[in-house]
Amino acid sequence: MKLEEKVAIVTGGARGIGEGIARCLAAEGARLALVDLDGKDAEATAATLDVEAMGLEADVSSEKEMREVTQRVIERFGRLDILVNNAGGGRDANRTGIGSPFTRIDQDTWDEQLTTNLRTTFAATKAAIPHLQQRKEGSIVNIASVAGLVPMVFLPPYAAAKAGVISLTRTLALELARNNIRVNVICPGLIWTRVWEMLASVLKERIKNYAELDLREIFLQEVKRSVPLGREQTTEDIGKLATFLCSPDAQNITGQIISVDGGITLRSM
Repeated sequence: MKLEEKVAIVTGGARGIGEGIARCLAAEGARLALVDLDGKDAEATAATLDVEAMGLEADVSSEKEMREVTQRVIERFGRLDILVNNAGGGRDANRTGIGSPFTRIDQDTWDEQLTTNLRTTFAATKAAIPHLQQRKEGSIVNIASVAGLVPMVFLPPYAAAKAGVISLTRTLALELARNNIRVNVICPGLIWTRVWEMLASVLKERIKNYAELDLREIFLQEVKRSVPLGREQTTEDIGKLATFLCSPDAQNITGQIISVDGGITLRSM
């Protein structure tokens, strides 16, 4: 129970990677606030955790809304120790730009992806920092993607946003070190999420050999093709690393970019 009595906010915590992180943090005793656009799902997930937890609805890209929900967390739990910036993906499946090269991306799509995948990290972090500074300690874990580390011809706005998260992480780690606040970033590889489900649907239309496969099978084929270890990554993989980074065991780790990708990024070296 290395996080007993600690209080954590997990953005995008209702499902997927966020839910996986929340469950791992809860297993180490952290009390949790799950913040998501879908407040009902956030509340439902919070209710299944074996710790004191709450689900909150907010637009994580809004600094005002994040200040408000962060204050509610402080009022409920009396403190804040951990922020996990996980919210991201695409709000509108028709505006994600998935499968399109840069030359086919319009400004609205570009702006939507940077709002959903970079401004969310900005807004949540701005809201959390004063409370972490007050305690003179804390841990921020940002969730980026291997897309932010390697060229992604068919995910340019998403990849650019995730690269921004990686850069911001290192800047924050240096700025906040004097307050004993550690900031690290995790870059997941191939995890079966809604983003990958959308990408699989694009591959199904464009690749003849995938035409007869269902979306999950297409995803597994891509795992087999591109992951050196030959297996998909899981939300629990990300949750366990995030939990370690938030624990006393990682007290001297900050500003680090850690890929959990089965070796995908090795192919770009």
